Amino acid sequence: MAERTPPVAAAPDQREHPTSTRGLALVWFGQLVSLVGSSLTGFVLGVWVFQQTGSATKFALIMFAGVLPAVLLSPVTGVLADRVDRRRLMLLADLGGGAVTAVLALLLYADALEVWHVYVTTGLGAIFVTVHAVAFNTLLPALVPARHLGRANGLMQILQAAQIAAPVLAASLLAIVGLRGIVLIDLGTMIVGVALLLLARLPSALTAPPVTGREITLRADLAHGWRYLSSHRPLRRLVLVFAAFNFLFATAGVLIQPLILSFTSVEVLGVLMLLGGSGVFAGSLLMAAWGGPVPRVRGIAIFLALGGLALAAHAARPSALLIAMAAPAFLLTLPILNGSAMTIVQTVTDPASLGRVIATVRMCALGAAPVAYLLAGPLSDRLAEPAFAPGGELSTSLGRVIGTGPGRGIAAIFLGLGVGMILLALLVRSSRELATLDAAPDARATTAEGADPCPSP
Repeated sequence: MAERTPPVAAAPDQREHPTSTRGLALVWFGQLVSLVGSSLTGFVLGVWVFQQTGSATKFALIMFAGVLPAVLLSPVTGVLADRVDRRRLMLLADLGGGAVTAVLALLLYADALEVWHVYVTTGLGAIFVTVHAVAFNTLLPALVPARHLGRANGLMQILQAAQIAAPVLAASLLAIVGLRGIVLIDLGTMIVGVALLLLARLPSALTAPPVTGREITLRADLAHGWRYLSSHRPLRRLVLVFAAFNFLFATAGVLIQPLILSFTSVEVLGVLMLLGGSGVFAGSLLMAAWGGPVPRVRGIAIFLALGGLALAAHAARPSALLIAMAAPAFLLTLPILNGSAMTIVQTVTDPASLGRVIATVRMCALGAAPVAYLLAGPLSDRLAEPAFAPGGELSTSLGRVIGTGPGRGIAAIFLGLGVGMILLALLVRSSRELATLDAAPDARATTAEGADPCPSP
C-alpha cells in the first residue's frame, strides 16, 4: 500500500528553538535513570536464571534474546523513526518497556516466573530499547547545532556507560530488596523517564519527521536503509569497518572474564570489571566535553590503533595489574569511536532517511555480536587453549612469549584481536574513499536548500 506525503520540507533550524537544548537535557536525564533501572533488572534476571538452572548455555541465551530481535526488527524501527513523531515514538517505547517490566513483576509476585519467561521478556524489552535508541539518535541532529553534535553524541555514550555500573549496584540491592524489589525499582525509573519526556519542551517542528513528497511503498521503505548505504559508498564502507570492529569487540567481551579467572579470583574479577567500566565513563565524559577528533575519520583510525594496542596488551602476561591498566585504556576508546561514527552518520545522511539509515547501521553493528558469541567459545576451548597447553602446538613458539597453561590460549586470541584492530586502523587511514566523509557537507543544510534528500529506488 502506497502513501502520498507532502512536498519536501526544509530541515528546521535549531537556533529558532532555544528551549530544545533544555528539553534535550531533560529527556537525556530521564533516559539515564530509566536505562540504569532496566540494567538492574537485566543483571538480576541473569543471576536468577543461572541459579535456577546452573547452565552457562541457558545464561548465554539471555544475551542472544537481547540481541537477535533488535537485529531482525531494526528496519521496522527505522521506518517508524522516519514516519512517526520521534517524541511520541520514544514515549511509546518507554511505555512498552514498562509494560514488559510490569508483566515480570506480576509473574514474580505470583511465584509463576519461569526461565522461558525471561527469554521472552528480554527479547521484547530489547525491541523497545532499539525503537527508543533509533528515535533518539534520529531526533538528536534536529535538536543540536552541528558544532555541538559530537558532544551530544558523547552524552549519548554516557547513557551506555551508565549501564556498566548497574551490576555493582544490583548486587548490593539484591541482598537488600530482592528480585521483586529491583523490578519495582525498574518500574519507578521508567515512570521518571516518561515523566521527564512529557515535561520536556521540544518543538513539534523538530520532533516531526521530515517529509519527502514521494510515494513510498512499505516494502521499499523497509529496504530504504540498505539502498541508501548502497548508493553512498563511503558511508557503506564506514559501516563495514564498524561491523568488523564490533565483531572484534564482542569477541573480547565474551572472553575477558574467562581470561581474568584463569589466573585470579572472582573478587579480583569484580574489581577489574569495575575498573574497565571506568574507562567507558572516562571516554564518554571526554567525548561529551571535547566533541571528538577532527577530522573524524583520521581520529577514528588513531583511536582504533590505540584500542588495538591496549587490547593486545591483555596478552602480555597473566597479571591483574596489567589488566587493570589495559582494560580501561581499551574501553576509553569505545565511546570516542562510537560517538565519532554516529556523528558522521547523522551529518552526511539526509534527514528524511536518517531513521532508516541509523536502524540499518545498528543492524550491521549488532549483527556482528551473535557471530562473535557463537565463535568465541569454540575458538578458545577447541583450538587456542589446547595449542597453548604445556606441550601444545604453539607452546614452544608464541607460547614462549605470552606463556603456556590455562588462559594463555585466550590471551593469544586477545593478541590476535589487537593486531586485527590495528590492521583495521591502517585500512581506515589509507582509504581515500573514507576520507571524503570528513569533507562531506552537512546533509541538513543541503536538504534545507531544496536538494532531493532520497536516492531513487
